[in-house]
Amino acid sequence: MFLFFKFCCLALYAAGLASVLGILPAPLGILGPIAAFVLAAHVLEVAVMFKHVRRYKGSLAMSIFLTVLFGFLHWKPIADGAA
Repeated sequence: MFLFFKFCCLALYAAGLASVLGILPAPLGILGPIAAFVLAAHVLEVAVMFKHVRRYKGSLAMSIFLTVLFGFLHWKPIADGAA
């Protein structure tokens, strides 16, 4: 299930980028600001949930990158595994 939602995050970012580049029609232009808001929320999430983000088995930089992309979809399984 997490994999499906991760795919949805990537699709939102792709649609947001396409919106910003003017590839999507005007009614779908709202996807750019929505994707930017989600991305900003995930950046904030790195700081708030850093104790879980740093428990990732790989590098800290990769964990931060994955949290910025996927938010709780990345750090939640790590937090559940530590509990």
